[in-house]
Amino acid sequence: MNRNVIFHWRFAWLLLLGLLSAAASARDTLLILGDSLSAGYRLPVAQAWPTLLAQRWQAQQDLPQVVNASVSGDTVAQGFARLPALLQQHQPRWVLIELGANDGLRGFPVANITADLSQVIELVQQAGAKPLLMQINIPPNYGRRYTDAFSALYPALAQRFAIPLLPFFMPQVALKPHWMQDDQLHPNQAAQPFIATWMAEQLTAVIQP
Repeated sequence: MNRNVIFHWRFAWLLLLGLLSAAASARDTLLILGDSLSAGYRLPVAQAWPTLLAQRWQAQQDLPQVVNASVSGDTVAQGFARLPALLQQHQPRWVLIELGANDGLRGFPVANITADLSQVIELVQQAGAKPLLMQINIPPNYGRRYTDAFSALYPALAQRFAIPLLPFFMPQVALKPHWMQDDQLHPNQAAQPFIATWMAEQLTAVIQP
C-alpha cells in the first residue's frame, strides 16, 4: 500500500473519530425544560439550582453537561413550542421535563395537560433523546378531585411511555418557611443548594452513562 493511500486512510479514520467524539459530546447533555421552579424565579441565574448542579457536574467527565432552558411562567404548551429549537441546538441525550405547575394553578383541564405533556415526551423521543419526567403537585385550590387527577397524570404518563418519573423537590422545601419566598410558591436563594444536591441524587439514579 503506497504512502498516499495510507495517509488518506489515517485522515479518514481521524476524521471519523472526531465526528464520533463530537456526537458523544452532544449526546452527553442534560436539557432542563422547566418553568419558574427551575428558572430560579426572582433570583440571579447563577444562584438557581440547575446552575449549581452544572457547576458540581462540570468536573466529573462521566456526568452530562447541564443546559437550563427553563422559563418562568411557562405552561406545558409554551415549553413544547420552544422545544424543537432547543433539541436542534443542544442535541441532548436526556431532557428533564419539569412542567405543568402553571397549567394546574390556572385550572387547565387535566386531559389537555396530559395531551400536551404527551407531545413533549414524544418529541423528545423522536429526537433520539431520553425523557425524564418530574412529578408535579399543586395546592388544592380547585378541590381534591382536580388536585388528585392532576397529580395522577404524571405516573400514568411515565408508565405509558416507560420513562423515569422523578419525585417533586418542592415537598422537601415547602415545609421549611425560611427556604420559601414571600409568595409561598417559589424557593428562595437559601434553598437552591439543597435542591441542587437533592436533584443530583435523583438524576444520577436514572441517568446511564
